[in-house]
Parts: sequence; structure tokens; C-alpha cells
Amino acid sequence: MSSADVASDYVRRMVEAETRGWGDQSNALNRIEQRYGIPFWTLNHLRSGRAKTVEATVFGRIRAAYLDLCERQIAKLQHEISVEKALHNDDIDADIEREAEALLARVLAKRGQK
Repeated sequence: MSSADVASDYVRRMVEAETRGWGDQSNALNRIEQRYGIPFWTLNHLRSGRAKTVEATVFGRIRAAYLDLCERQIAKLQHEISVEKALHNDDIDADIEREAEALLARVLAKRGQK
């Protein structure tokens, strides 16, 4: 799999996570551009599969943006777990919370190894 294919997959996943409904892909690309500083058209060409190559620096920025998105999703899930536990005052989801914390720690550790 080429780096352009991998970058395209990252961009598609980011757009999917950022999209707020039908017809919001362009707005999602704009939000990603603003948040991570990756040009709109670069993202769009990768998302649509038109890009056949990707520069190493651009690939690195896209990968870093994707990892940041993953970290944000993990943090949101951890927050939801803690709110749910506080609302219902039970320890049923303690294993899930520990797994989410362990996953976040692994992501952060891997990111620090670059």
C-alpha cells in the first residue's frame, strides 16, 4: 500500500469523524484544514482518491492529525464513561474505563516514540 493510499485512508476517516450530517463533507474538510493547517485541496484530492503521491512532510502532518483525532475520541469516550458512572453511581463499566485509559496511554507512548 502506497503512502498516498494510507494518507487517503486517514483523510477519509477524519472526514467521517468530523462530518455532521449529509452534505457536510466540504465543511468538514474546512474544519480539518483550520484545525491542522493542511490545505483543503490536498485533503480533498486525497479523500476523493485523485492524489497518486503525497510528500513525506504532508504525510507526516496528516498522520499526526489522524493520531490527534484518535486521542480526542478516546478522551471523549473517557469523559462519557466518567459522566455515566457519576450519574448512575455504579462500577459496571470499570473494565471499559480501564481499557480506554490503557488505550490512550498506548497511543501517547507510541506517539512519543516517533
